[in-house]
Formats: sequence, structure tokens, C-alpha cells
Amino acid sequence: MNDAGAVAPRTVVVPAAELPAGVCQLVATPIGNLGDIGLRALSVLADADIIYAEDTRHTRRLLDRYGLSVPLASFHDHNAARAVPAIIARLRDGGRVAVVSDAGMPCISDPGYALVSALRREDLPYTVVPGPSSVLAALVLSGFPTDRFRFLGFALRKTGARRRQLELALAESGTTVLLESCHRIRSTLEALRDLDPARELAVAREITKLHEETLRGSADDLLRLLTGPRLRGELVLVVRGTGERRQKEDGWE
Repeated sequence: MNDAGAVAPRTVVVPAAELPAGVCQLVATPIGNLGDIGLRALSVLADADIIYAEDTRHTRRLLDRYGLSVPLASFHDHNAARAVPAIIARLRDGGRVAVVSDAGMPCISDPGYALVSALRREDLPYTVVPGPSSVLAALVLSGFPTDRFRFLGFALRKTGARRRQLELALAESGTTVLLESCHRIRSTLEALRDLDPARELAVAREITKLHEETLRGSADDLLRLLTGPRLRGELVLVVRGTGERRQKEDGWE
């Protein structure tokens, strides 16, 4: 500390990444707290010729935080048809390309899958730089069993399709994780209440941020809790599995 009691900033040396030419780097980024970026991720981003980002403004804030100046280009659901061929062309020319999403690992509930499919078709190499994951964080925060779990992506929007998706989650012996928006979480919880009012659930919000919290209880309990300022941003819904009874029915024991 200095004389005023403030904590002195630390200088972090980012090692050189030595990126191989023509290999697409899929880089995980923080899910909330910018301090969660890894040293290898920073190295790859710093040494890339260009970074394709879901939202360039969002990614620019991350780069500015660490003093990185790298060209950015957009890659999202609405321009994938144009962006994927552009990425492939750069890689064929020996470019050092990094791809990021707004938060977490590219390809997990974002357009990265379209790129990876194209890279496989074109026989072009790619790799991942792992890092923060809202799915794994919420799974641990829930306090539910972690030895077997299933990720179902975003809860489906259409009522009938979502109900079938939730029935699938409720039938699982292991824990199930879904992503949901603050605008639809209440209708999803209402559906769960109708299907299994006693099932234990958890909702993780603001993960890694100042106001992080995990709410646990039945669907009714969570409906009472999720009001006002808690209805912000994307949430992670965790459904406890049926447990030992189901495992025995499945013939595991």
C-alpha cells in the first residue's frame, strides 16, 4: 500500500503468444468481471492481426482495459454469411485471426458454430483459448450435484417448444443448465411451477460482478424473489435432477 492506504496497481507482463499463421484462435473472454481474462488470452489477442467480435464496442472496452490496440471486425448472427468467408480468406492468406464473443467461449450459444463448421469443411486448423464460463460458474454456484449435468442452451421462446424443453430438463437424473433473459425468466418459472412445483431450482445472476447472487428454491420461491432490480441482464437457470431414484431406474446401479 502507499501512504494514503490505497493498494498500488500491479504490472502484469503479457508473454508473447507466438501465434501460428493460418490458425483460427477461439478465445474465451470474461463473463462480467474484466479481471477474469487469462494471460494466454491476452497474449493471443495482443498478437492477432485482427479480432472478430460479436460486438466490437464491447470488445474494445476489454482491449482498452489492458492497453491493447488491435483491429476489430464484426462477426455475429446477422452478418455470419459475409464474415465467415472473410475469416476463411484471411486464414488462407496466413493471417493470425482471433474470434471472441461478448462473454465466455465462442460457439456456446453464439454464431461461432457456423464458423467452426466452415473451418472443418475447408480443412482449416482452429484451436481454443479456454476461460470463463457462465454455465460452469452457475452449476457450481447452484450447490446441486455436478458429477453429471446437461446444458440445453437458451430456453426456447415458443410456449409449446419451451414446455417440451423443460419436461426434458425435469426428466434428467443429473443437473440441467439453461440460459434465460430477464424478460422471459418469469414465464419460464411459471411453466416449471406447472410441471413440477416442488423441484429445487437455482437462478444465478450478475455472475462475477459486484452484485452477484444465486437464488434457490422452488419455482414459486424464485417468482417471489425475482422482481425489480433483480430482473436485469441474462440469467442462468439451474434445475436439480431427479437424483438417485432415476439413476436406479436407468440401470446405473
